[in-house]
Amino acid sequence: MGSKWAKVKLALGLNLCTYIPRTLDNDDDDEDSSSSVSDPEKNSGAALISPATADIQLAPPATVPHGSKLSKSFSRSSKRMCSICLASMKRGDGHAIFTAECSHSFHFQCIVSNVKHGNQICPVCRAKWKEIPVHFPSLDTPLGRARINPVDWPQNNALTTVTHRPPVTRPTPNRHISPLFQAPEPAIFNDDEPVGQQVDSTDKSASHESSIDACDSRAVKIETFPEVPAVPRSIPTNNFSVLVHLKAPGSVSVQDPCRNQANLPKVSHTPRAPVDLVTVIDVSGSMAGTKLALLKRAMGFVIQNLGPSDRLAVIAFSSTARRLFLLRRMSETGRQQALQAVNSLVANGGTNIAEGLRKGAKIMEDRREKNPVASIILLSDGQDTYTVNNHGSSNQQQPNYKLLLPLSIHSGDNSGFKIPVHAFGFGVDHDASSMHSISEISGGTFSFIETEGIIQDAFAQCIGGLLSVVVKDLQVSIECLQTGVQLGSLKAGSYPNRLMSDRRMGSIDVGDLYADEERDFLVSINIPAESLSPETSLLKCKCVYVDPLTKQTVTLRSAELKIKRPEKAGQERVSIEVDRQQNRLRAAEAMAQARATAEKGDLVGASSILENCRKLLAESVSAKSQDRLCIALDAELKEMQERMASRHVYEASGRAYILSGLSSHSWQRATARGDSTDGSSLVQAYQTPSMVEMVTRSQATLLGSSSAQRYVRPVWSLTSQPKPR
Repeated sequence: MGSKWAKVKLALGLNLCTYIPRTLDNDDDDEDSSSSVSDPEKNSGAALISPATADIQLAPPATVPHGSKLSKSFSRSSKRMCSICLASMKRGDGHAIFTAECSHSFHFQCIVSNVKHGNQICPVCRAKWKEIPVHFPSLDTPLGRARINPVDWPQNNALTTVTHRPPVTRPTPNRHISPLFQAPEPAIFNDDEPVGQQVDSTDKSASHESSIDACDSRAVKIETFPEVPAVPRSIPTNNFSVLVHLKAPGSVSVQDPCRNQANLPKVSHTPRAPVDLVTVIDVSGSMAGTKLALLKRAMGFVIQNLGPSDRLAVIAFSSTARRLFLLRRMSETGRQQALQAVNSLVANGGTNIAEGLRKGAKIMEDRREKNPVASIILLSDGQDTYTVNNHGSSNQQQPNYKLLLPLSIHSGDNSGFKIPVHAFGFGVDHDASSMHSISEISGGTFSFIETEGIIQDAFAQCIGGLLSVVVKDLQVSIECLQTGVQLGSLKAGSYPNRLMSDRRMGSIDVGDLYADEERDFLVSINIPAESLSPETSLLKCKCVYVDPLTKQTVTLRSAELKIKRPEKAGQERVSIEVDRQQNRLRAAEAMAQARATAEKGDLVGASSILENCRKLLAESVSAKSQDRLCIALDAELKEMQERMASRHVYEASGRAYILSGLSSHSWQRATARGDSTDGSSLVQAYQTPSMVEMVTRSQATLLGSSSAQRYVRPVWSLTSQPKPR
């Protein structure tokens, strides 16, 4: 056996020796123990064993690049935790441990997955290894598991550092092993895995008819609220506010019924619409170390929480972009392949956001089959240096961020191909303006991840919504009923809306709604004077949308909205529902004005705009009633003022925080902002139960690791000044 093993080592060109240690009960807390390779002459009693059952140690240490510095907490925790899968490493727990030349340790299976794809750089310190672990074919597959085919990964890609070696002869096992074949990317991404059997409602009686009653629990709820219940009949009233309130049906669970997860609450198994999801993730050089490790963990959470009917593709971009694997269903095999591909990523190169989005959109365009829900998630910690010039003088025109998005996914594109991009700006160096523009143009949201440790929670909140879509392509129509009544304006945030030329009808394109999600639109109406009528019929609403499960079109109508017309004006009570939304729109407008003023360099003026808005909110009816939304808006405006304390603070986090808030209010959808996605936070006004459930699940997985808290440190600490409080 010994001579055969020596021949194998010689053929592989590796100086790899493994020995059984004298004792196997050493605890992993012994951090100061020597990691040098054992001397064969001093350990003559040690038997040569397989790398799958022993700790693998290489020597001598390699020189770590001077520029790669990590936090002390990460360096300490890396001795007890695998920096690839972020699971604990303990000798004697049945998992082999590999210690590299640079002294960093990993699970043997995890690092082999990296090496299999050509990576020879330490995921922690980015030191280039001279000696790498080799996974022998006979040890490729643990007993009782199906072998996973290698993922489609390039040999000549800027995302990885590859050293080409001549083919070597390896021991031939008794069973057949497929060779590692890395195919080039196809010209057309029409190789998507067929969608699974679509989920049908088990209750046939629940199928939606072409028109259903608005009181049906499975339908979108429509309510209208007048600003006041009565106006005098003798004089015309202009700019009278009416609130149109929509609420999506609920009872959709993000729990996958095919899998049981420990320590998670029991939930109902209501069928939901499957999702096609493409994640476009930044693996440029600035993502090296802790950032990339946490991104891999967050992607692992996403992969594990997609169901077998959901399909996922991953685009990794740096100076170039590459599809890691085809759009495939997240079955057990699909999950394992996706995890393997994500774990093999190495940070290197520049930041080409446009190329990443182009390939992400191409996957959506070229797919042969489609799931009912489709979305793109984009994460980047830097600025695109290939497509948009963000470093021009102040006299130059504002950069055209539309160049970063393919025309096919513009929300205003006439082709009807609309895929929202939910953008996540990571850290203090990302280009918040470009990320916000990308999300706004495509119909997605922009989230600001200020703290490294919440990246998984931020992703969890997003997919918690995407995995609970209950309404597709919702359009709201508003029609005036009585002669002389006209629409003044529709205040719908970022949602496309239009008024007919006679101002008797208007419409709002709402799009998709998550389970239990709400939308509020303020309609301004001009009411004529009346001579004798005791009441005036103002308007009625109609909703038309597609049920993503049954694929049927649903039409429903609201009741007519009427107001009383007394002879003389009385002391009418203002509707708190209308006042609440007026406050929200007033705050969003102040945020936009403050941001525009801050961009001109006038931070004092910007803070003054926010302060004046806070004073107006304090005098409102809802504020005096201790309305929770009004309290949340005041807290949010105050936080924005603090983030305008100086130019440095504004550049580091103020701009991103404001833009994320604007995105949230304009779409009335939850975004991650600052350092928390906690549902108890006052700025999380739009979280749905499905989002809360998924974030809770994410936090439960993080708490399962005792060292997870070491990663929860603000990216702000990487700057020279402390975060203001």
